[in-house]
Amino acid sequence: MPVTYAIKFDVVPEQRENFLRLLGTVLDAMRNEPTFHQAVLHRDPASEYRFMLYETWESHEEVLNVQIKRSYRDAWHEALPGLLTRDRDIEIWEPLRSDHR
Repeated sequence: MPVTYAIKFDVVPEQRENFLRLLGTVLDAMRNEPTFHQAVLHRDPASEYRFMLYETWESHEEVLNVQIKRSYRDAWHEALPGLLTRDRDIEIWEPLRSDHR
């Protein structure tokens, strides 16, 4: 069953560009994974240092057992503690409906 992760990030102001660069590398690589559905990165209109990413994958188990261990994520995971003012807020959701124009 597909799963969606809603992840909120509070970024250290001086690390904003580094955050976006490293996350962009991960998002570009994810796009080519066969179990990837979609991802959308949002910025809080009230703060240029607060972001929300939602990404949908084919299964939670596959993300935990395969995707999270991909080597293209290593630099991202290693840098995260220095990029954020606090731990990520990660929520897991099950999609029921998707509408697109």
